[in-house]
Amino acid sequence: MRKPFQGVWNIVRFNWHFYVLAVLAAVVLLAVNAWFSGCYSPYVYPLLALGGVVTVMSLLVSFYVYDLTPLYSLSWLEGVQIIDYDILVNIHAGFDETSVLLKKRFPNADLRVFDFYDPAKHTEVSIERARKAYPPYPGTLKVETDQILLPSGAADAVFLLLAAHEIRNDDERVVFFCEVRRLLKTDGVVVVVEHQRDLPNFLAYNVGFFHFLSKNTWLETFEKSKLHIEKKSKITPFLTVYILNKHGFAP
Repeated sequence: MRKPFQGVWNIVRFNWHFYVLAVLAAVVLLAVNAWFSGCYSPYVYPLLALGGVVTVMSLLVSFYVYDLTPLYSLSWLEGVQIIDYDILVNIHAGFDETSVLLKKRFPNADLRVFDFYDPAKHTEVSIERARKAYPPYPGTLKVETDQILLPSGAADAVFLLLAAHEIRNDDERVVFFCEVRRLLKTDGVVVVVEHQRDLPNFLAYNVGFFHFLSKNTWLETFEKSKLHIEKKSKITPFLTVYILNKHGFAP
């Protein structure tokens, strides 16, 4: 069971350096303004107010997305053809909150969990902190983005839940999705959940939305890896779900 405020608390504790820098910047601005006898007050106070609004807005949206929506209940999977005794694959980028939830939803499934995180290539300090806070799911295997340890055509469903955007290099991401496609059975599906670099996420996270990938980037990645979009939906305006399959492309 997820705890109240667990989602937004994870945001704060794994990204605390951003909040420390924001406080230090505010202190410096106030000190400079005081040094010059408040002559910059018409500029400093509105700037600080704007910074405060942006910070509070991002935390409120994070609380909404990660604590109030059905994201972690997985109820949005209703309608996706996944059978409880299927072979399911969950691939993450070093921070795994979802394997235990998938196993709870599909208790009879054969769940395989893979971690592609490579600190040399995926350099988010927040992931390092998250890895220390959340132990790996039992049986998790470390893999490379171009070599996932599973036979071709083995998986009924592959889950990539808030993970694939950590592959920042476009070519590496395409290679990774080609490898994911290789794992799929003929009628298998890939479930991708991501924030996108779009207006709602800009309004919510300001410059933080640059960490997300654009819709066109995702579409190009899917096209190059020969994955067809079976269905696209939203979990709130801030999260996009892509259900992908092999249909429309030759094996």
